[in-house]
Amino acid sequence: MSLSHMLTLCQRSAAVSSRGLLLRPGSVNIRLAAAATLQQQQQQHGPAAAAGTPINQQHNRTFLTMACVQQQQRCVSIDNINPAIKTMEYAVRGPLVIRAGVIEKELEQGVKKPFKEVIRANIGDCHAMGQPPITFIRQVLGLVSYPPLFNDPTIPADAKKRARDILDGCKGGSVGSYSDSAGIEVIRRHAAEYIQRRDGGIPADWQNIILSAGASGGIKVLMALLRCPIDGKKPGVMIPIPQYPLYSATIAEFDMEQIGYYLDEANKWGLDIAELERSLKEARKTSAPRILVVINPGNPTGQVLSRSNIEEIIKFAQRERLVLFADEVYQDNVYEAGSKFHSFKKVMMEMGEPYSKMELCSFMSCSKGYMGECGIRGGYAEIVNLCPDVRTMLLKCISAQLCPTTAGQAVLDCVVNPPQKGEPSYEQFEKEKKAVLESLRERAELVARTFNSIEGFSCNPVQGAMYAFPQIRLPPKALEAAKKEGKPADTFYAFQLLEETGICIVPGSGFGQRPDTYHFRTTILPQPEKLKEMLGLFKSFHEKFLQKYK
Repeated sequence: MSLSHMLTLCQRSAAVSSRGLLLRPGSVNIRLAAAATLQQQQQQHGPAAAAGTPINQQHNRTFLTMACVQQQQRCVSIDNINPAIKTMEYAVRGPLVIRAGVIEKELEQGVKKPFKEVIRANIGDCHAMGQPPITFIRQVLGLVSYPPLFNDPTIPADAKKRARDILDGCKGGSVGSYSDSAGIEVIRRHAAEYIQRRDGGIPADWQNIILSAGASGGIKVLMALLRCPIDGKKPGVMIPIPQYPLYSATIAEFDMEQIGYYLDEANKWGLDIAELERSLKEARKTSAPRILVVINPGNPTGQVLSRSNIEEIIKFAQRERLVLFADEVYQDNVYEAGSKFHSFKKVMMEMGEPYSKMELCSFMSCSKGYMGECGIRGGYAEIVNLCPDVRTMLLKCISAQLCPTTAGQAVLDCVVNPPQKGEPSYEQFEKEKKAVLESLRERAELVARTFNSIEGFSCNPVQGAMYAFPQIRLPPKALEAAKKEGKPADTFYAFQLLEETGICIVPGSGFGQRPDTYHFRTTILPQPEKLKEMLGLFKSFHEKFLQKYK
């Protein structure tokens, strides 16, 4: 068989493959593909191509051959994967963060940069930014993971008591065993007791507590529960703009409808009911809104909602028959004088009927607060007033995921069942907790004050959470330069900041923002000296940026 004949067959098989018939490894057509590639090389470079420099010739032939082969033999291509996954984006770990990782590798290899390290201000990763772990939490985690530590006399008795209670709730007395799908019962009970204490005695039922891998796991499984078309329309999810990208990514992944409502930047990122009504009215033309997401304290905006504002939101959700998702993972992170965290459940119950009968899903995590145990992945969802039949379906759904990580459950237990006054760990625990939160309060004030001192910046007070979301006014020439590069202007700015200073932030376009405004999110998590250094670099960079584009 001639090479030209083999090439024809290869091309035919490629056409067949494009129509949906896939080649299998080792098939005749794959061998023909290799032969066809060889003929192409000879046609392009002459007979010497087959006998040229052996290593280069072999490398080129192998590369081209494998490209042809792989294109035809793979069952999965970019054209036949879930289109919702291609739509999904997650800005907090997007292209800027990928570039930051490359720069870190370059620095390790000795590549010269105008800076010595990358400062990752893009994500709320407390321990990665130097926050020390809470001793009591790590003691309990160590004990449940390695029981011989029970013989260590330096570990306090209350830490050992917590660890024994957790292990007694584990099958075989080991955190290496599966737990119930909703989590270890004793920890769910402790979570209910914690919520009841937090809310001034309003009852909480432990059977309404679902433990999860961080708050994200609970948010996703409950959103999936409501992924059902209504009257032929996609289910819609109302989310604040700016928003935490978990929501937009999950909505895209589940092929639901994203319904954005703008927070009021001029009013400390408050939530305006008229804006909720506008957003809902517009959304109902094309979708079936089912969920209202409220993040309090706010991410990325750092606001803390007042009680009166929460009451208005609850009335709106009840009137419009929306399920409330209260993302309250930053409930310990409240800094501004006069600001106070109010749980949606507490306010809803104190308002009485019909509001106290509303469906509510609230979320908490051990990744934030004073704990910062992001990587251990512990969290809970409290499900209030859910129909018993629906709750049964929810439990069936989470059973398919087996169970959340038991290490995360153990850490969450330390959060909801902390040392009490009179116990040996109490004083150290309270001292460490207060030190973390006080330092965060000081850094929140420093960040807002510094940004407001920079030309072209305006930054609302960081009332809570772990982030600032300043607005930046960019010169027309910078907007033109960004357009030429095909980037949003805030992304253009953020890339230049990263390349010149090593500071990694997230552009506001990754969170959503009003048209023709530009923001970015930065954490307040770098330790005080590092934060001062970062803000100094930021100010110097921005002054040079303005000079360049003015």
